[in-house]
Amino acid sequence: MSTKTYVLRPRDIEQTWHVVDADGQTLGRLASRIAATLRGKHRPTFTPSMANGDFVVVVNAEKVRVTGDTREKVYYRHSQYPGGLKSVTQEKLLQTKPERVIEQAVKGMLPHNRHGAALLRRLKVYRGPDHPHQAQVNAGKGKARGGAAASA
Repeated sequence: MSTKTYVLRPRDIEQTWHVVDADGQTLGRLASRIAATLRGKHRPTFTPSMANGDFVVVVNAEKVRVTGDTREKVYYRHSQYPGGLKSVTQEKLLQTKPERVIEQAVKGMLPHNRHGAALLRRLKVYRGPDHPHQAQVNAGKGKARGGAAASA
């Protein structure tokens, strides 16, 4: 008995846009769902080496719920100059730039290589309920896009 393995080709990839509301959701559970969607693990055609996932738009990042002792968690970055180590606590980051908290949580759940960096570029996080990607979200739902096709 010979079974054939399905190999996903780049022309077979269909990408859609998902809007996720972070209002009241726990940070870790939200980030793991987003990471799986970005990688394409929700599809039966999942291929680890290909970017067959979807785009994700996260709104209301400032209302994400953080549990446990993680408010004292410290995020580090370095400017690559001597003495350039900077640190900020999660509590302070949630007040100033809540988008970064979600981005860092998702980044830690993606592959730590070029493929993960490419997947992270498909994540769009916004502080409030508004985002500029409504046209892309509607495009995959069969709504009219204007032009000759819409009037016919």
